[in-house]
Amino acid sequence: MSEIEIGIAFIAILIALILMRIPIGIALIAVAFCGIWSLLGWRIAWGTLGIVPYQFAANWVLSSVPAFLFMGFICYHTRLTQGLFDAARVWLSGLPGGLAVASVCGCAGFAAVTGSSVACSAAMGRIAIPEMMRHRYAPELATGTVAAAGTIGALIPPSILMIIYGVIAQVPIGKLFMGGLSIGLLTMLLYVLLIVLRAHLNPALAPRVDGIVSGADRLRALAAVWPVALIFLGVFVGLFSGAFTPTEAGSVGAVLSMVVAFLKRRLTFQAIRKATLETLTTTAALIIIGIGASLLTRFLALSGSGDALTRAVLSFGADPLFIILGICLIYLVLGLFLEPLGAMLLTLPVVLPIVDGTGLDLVWFGILLTKLLEIGMITPPIGMNVFVIKGVVGDLVPLGRILRGVVPFIAVDLVLVGLLIVFPAIALLAPHWAK
Repeated sequence: MSEIEIGIAFIAILIALILMRIPIGIALIAVAFCGIWSLLGWRIAWGTLGIVPYQFAANWVLSSVPAFLFMGFICYHTRLTQGLFDAARVWLSGLPGGLAVASVCGCAGFAAVTGSSVACSAAMGRIAIPEMMRHRYAPELATGTVAAAGTIGALIPPSILMIIYGVIAQVPIGKLFMGGLSIGLLTMLLYVLLIVLRAHLNPALAPRVDGIVSGADRLRALAAVWPVALIFLGVFVGLFSGAFTPTEAGSVGAVLSMVVAFLKRRLTFQAIRKATLETLTTTAALIIIGIGASLLTRFLALSGSGDALTRAVLSFGADPLFIILGICLIYLVLGLFLEPLGAMLLTLPVVLPIVDGTGLDLVWFGILLTKLLEIGMITPPIGMNVFVIKGVVGDLVPLGRILRGVVPFIAVDLVLVGLLIVFPAIALLAPHWAK
């Protein structure tokens, strides 16, 4: 077999291992190691296994990942975000579907200190869904709203997906963050419009909340948001003004979250312990998958199969629009079966050279990719956010009704993806300001 044929054969083996539900990080490392062994011998394979993991893990930008994770877990375990939904509810309850709208806005605020769609769905689900059910909201609207709104967590900075993509694609994290912020806010706006329109056309979905909210109530609710507002402003004003780098922003955010939790008298030893353990385990999982993706990139380069696949795709002379539509379709299908980070790192070694070869902007592609991956978080049969919400509501709402509830939001997301493809400036306008 030629080197290219060996490379393609091992890619097929990798796909088979993934379909067998082998953990993605283990599958990536095993296939890359065995592939390099078959090409260059066991000494080179072991040498690569010793060098590449160190090179990946030693990347200074990655130090922001555990810092941002720790910031999010501290905020979660010290309940600094609990005032977000209450403030949104008080200010927005007068709108059609006001509690659902408040859930979307609450998730957007929670996203500013977590960067995790699963964490957004889990935290807001425990707060918002019981409140909506108490006011006789349709179960599919209540659960579907929170499951879909949780996906904003990976778009609004700090986004762990964007940090990892920036490291792999070698593009500025700050520009990805600014583009993600604009698309995250646009997603929130489209979700709000969808909810208001549905509640207006069918009031039975979301009955109006009785009672008059006074100005004093609004101000008290707004005052409860100060912990998250302080952390958000401290991190992102400094980041976007150039006072510190994205790497330093994670550390600033982690310290700020602890200071605010201390001032609120919620910084307990138990909260620190839980946040630390969850940060360590999550970071370790991310690093293992990232090392596997780096090893696979090295194997594809050595075998020449990555370049061969890129040349094969570009040789068709297809319009970049058709190429990007094909890539979007691949990620939407992968989202049915894989979690976002695994799907991204599994495919980037092959997809990035194709995107770069067509002359498309890699910052724009990173933002589009993040949006596509988050659609997978609410797409059956895996739809991790859907199962998180199912765990929150238990037997109160059948899984089928939750799945039906996310369908309208998936449709809105697909419309937004189409707009991003046709009008790339939607995602690139804010990053342009960061130059």
